[in-house]
Amino acid sequence: MNIKITARKFKAHDSLKDYIKDELMSLERFSDDLLKADVILSYQNAVNSLKIAEVILKIPGQTLTSKVESDDFKKSVSSAVEKMRAQLQTIKSKRVNKAR
Repeated sequence: MNIKITARKFKAHDSLKDYIKDELMSLERFSDDLLKADVILSYQNAVNSLKIAEVILKIPGQTLTSKVESDDFKKSVSSAVEKMRAQLQTIKSKRVNKAR
């Protein structure tokens, strides 16, 4: 899977990038055909701001998105990945039911 991380208005630390990659790699157990993942990190205000993480995942025939706001980037990313995990489980269950 190709992972692209974009940080708007700031430079993301390597530790945050590694955390994002580890979280996204955990999605591979739900689907083998993940093509590309784009992660966009941004914030609203300079002081006491909401951190926004948007995850865009491309699989054959579909594009899945999730966007989460919280007070920390790691919380935002983990929540967005949880939403993505639920979407992938739904798609997988539909495929299994259709095959039966």
